[in-house]
Amino acid sequence: MLNRSLRRFMRLLWRIVWRGVLAFVLLSVALVLLFRVVPPPGSMVMVERKIQSWIHSEPIRLQREWRGWDSLSDNAKLAVIAAEDQRFPHHSGFDLVELRRALQASRDGGRLRGASTLSQQTAKNVFLWTGRSWTRKGLEAWFTLLIEILWSKQRILEVYLNVAEWDRGVFGLEAAAKHYFGASSHSLTERQASLLAAILPSPLTRSAARPDAQVERRSQWIRQQMRNLGGADYLQQL
Repeated sequence: MLNRSLRRFMRLLWRIVWRGVLAFVLLSVALVLLFRVVPPPGSMVMVERKIQSWIHSEPIRLQREWRGWDSLSDNAKLAVIAAEDQRFPHHSGFDLVELRRALQASRDGGRLRGASTLSQQTAKNVFLWTGRSWTRKGLEAWFTLLIEILWSKQRILEVYLNVAEWDRGVFGLEAAAKHYFGASSHSLTERQASLLAAILPSPLTRSAARPDAQVERRSQWIRQQMRNLGGADYLQQL
């Protein structure tokens, strides 16, 4: 009798689990397909920042203005690729070369550095939360595969530039350009774009308008990489 009850319970539990998984898969695919053509209304990182402000009683005003591909500076598009993911047009969401290098550096006694692609960062920003956990990394891999399959590379970069966090409450290239330089996202110079890309590893502790020596050096390196990639012609690969 006990074994029969246990079997019934396990069958019920299994139905609940697989139906939950199926519902998640269908919902996530539907969202990714929707955002293929419709601008995301925001991102989970924006939601997270808003919740944090409520918890800590520190009001925050989110600044963000969506801009389509043609209204985004080619300098900025190239700068973030040069800074974050130079194999972006060619990989399928995961840069195995950089991942191997990061693991090898860790084995050699160095600090385990990130090897996250622009596709992974877009998936995390739009659909997930910040922080480190195996659960989040697993979900990040799932959403990365989805956007790589269902979006073009151009769409991935367009969404990334519209949801990336550049300062407290400042999201997207248009808001960042106005916040730091009083300019539009279309008119950013090569130097301005490289400074914005240079602070992306730590946008809450660095400034593109008042760059310290480290940010200045990184922005110079990014500009050199932009030239090495071939300038704006490189974007034709997307």
